[in-house]
Amino acid sequence: MIQQWDLFLAPYKQAIDELKVKLKGARSQFEMHSEHTPIEFVTGRVKPIASILDKATRKGIPLERLEEEMQDIAGIRMMCQFVDDIHRVVDLLRKRNDFKIIEERDYVTRKKESGYRSYHMVIEYPVQTIKGEKIILVEIQIRTLAMNFWATIEHSLNYKYSGQFPQEIHERLVRAAEAAYLLDEEMSQIRGEIQEAQAIFSRKKEMDT
Repeated sequence: MIQQWDLFLAPYKQAIDELKVKLKGARSQFEMHSEHTPIEFVTGRVKPIASILDKATRKGIPLERLEEEMQDIAGIRMMCQFVDDIHRVVDLLRKRNDFKIIEERDYVTRKKESGYRSYHMVIEYPVQTIKGEKIILVEIQIRTLAMNFWATIEHSLNYKYSGQFPQEIHERLVRAAEAAYLLDEEMSQIRGEIQEAQAIFSRKKEMDT
């Protein structure tokens, strides 16, 4: 059974590895042109087997339909400094021709009831295998560092309470989500000052090396 899972997940792992290299490369290109990069950093993961089985049970997805119906077995997360950077990254991804976007969900302007904010894209990514091309579904999440901090904490609590938050915890999470968004808004207001300071720091670092 483990060997079967290894075979099943191998193309997903390949897709994540390739996309991380490509998207980190996009970040490097901004730096080479001395431009502000909207991409702070890129991470990726393949969902653990236990999480796949749990979600399949909750969503009523037959195991033989995982490839077609579970969109987030492979996941890429792209972090941004500012909210405006999210929209820039979305535009960059829309212009790429090495994958096909099949769905977009904007939870930045239309937050979830929980307070969750992020921009989701589901793409079809072609992986070259020894048996030919295989199309892999990958979910890309684009969010600010503040949004990611909140989502990481909420995700941990979600496991603890199995999605059934006590009312007090739910209310605190909603308030925390709003505080995180206000932080993003404030940082956007002084964006110019931040970028100027970062540029000075980068020049100084280059001179010291």
